[in-house]
Amino acid sequence: MRGRAINSDFRCLHCRQIVSADNFLSGVQHRNHCPYCLWSRHLDLQRPGDRLAACKAEMRPVGLTLKTAAKKYAAPYSGELMLIHQCVECGKVSINRIAADDITETLYEVYQSSRKMAPFIRRQLQARGILALRAADLNVVNVRLFGKN
Repeated sequence: MRGRAINSDFRCLHCRQIVSADNFLSGVQHRNHCPYCLWSRHLDLQRPGDRLAACKAEMRPVGLTLKTAAKKYAAPYSGELMLIHQCVECGKVSINRIAADDITETLYEVYQSSRKMAPFIRRQLQARGILALRAADLNVVNVRLFGKN
């Protein structure tokens, strides 16, 4: 275990709920956000699970994106649906896997609110290679979250 951070249950800084880090429930190896409010904490510095960030501030969910596929001939909209978080202190942006126990309606609310995202934030994300889903992507979101158009 030397050099590896231990992933343990925690209390959400934002909504104060107890969050289980059990990967059997969440389906992810490094639980980093609350399944109830979707807020996170700025813990990782270089890679998921390293827990080396000095900031430790809250990270608010600002939108949804699709993880870009490394495959040259991947179909459009074929990437995994991901959460976009932004640190409320330092402004760092990261994308995070959606966990199996995340509340689907809350994910949808994040998508809905991100449709009104300020253009400068959208440009900031785009400069980092993150394309927040827009109103035109509603069908993709509905299929990924609810299994239907």
